[in-house]
Amino acid sequence: MNEEVDFVLDSAQEDMGNAIKHLEKSLLNIRAGKASPSMLGGVMVDYYGSQTPLTRVANVNTPDARTITVQPWEKGLIPEIEKGIMIANLGLNPMNNGESVIINVPVLTEERRLQLAKQAKSEGEDAKIGIRNDRKNAMNELKKLDISEDLLKNAEADVQALTDKFIEKVDGMLAVKEKEIMTV
Repeated sequence: MNEEVDFVLDSAQEDMGNAIKHLEKSLLNIRAGKASPSMLGGVMVDYYGSQTPLTRVANVNTPDARTITVQPWEKGLIPEIEKGIMIANLGLNPMNNGESVIINVPVLTEERRLQLAKQAKSEGEDAKIGIRNDRKNAMNELKKLDISEDLLKNAEADVQALTDKFIEKVDGMLAVKEKEIMTV
């Protein structure tokens, strides 16, 4: 009987872990004022007729906190890379020096920082909702099992403890990201 409870707990933990992974990816896409190669993570480039991620056709680096350089493996791709960055609508203005694409990352205004912090909070709330839904699913699965009332109560307490741990992790991630965004 305990194996079934352990399976439900493990499944809930895995689902909650997936919510955290999704939040990490979402927070990476939120710009925090410093240049980062991950800012261009969603950029797609037309590479011989097929849409290809930028990182598969070029080297993306950050020589300093305000600049991103994109060094294509084929110089003929420079116009396509510029076009891909513009289409991605990231608010960045790519410049071509004949060898590579250089992007100067503008300094964020206070208003924009507040918008980004709000966006990060929204992503965090979505993650918390996902975690709470995972808790609800786990509780429903536990109630379907044919186990004693004491074992059910203990298992529900374990699920709640797991939920609290993951919610705390989300709050910690949001605090770090908010601090990063608001730091000038």
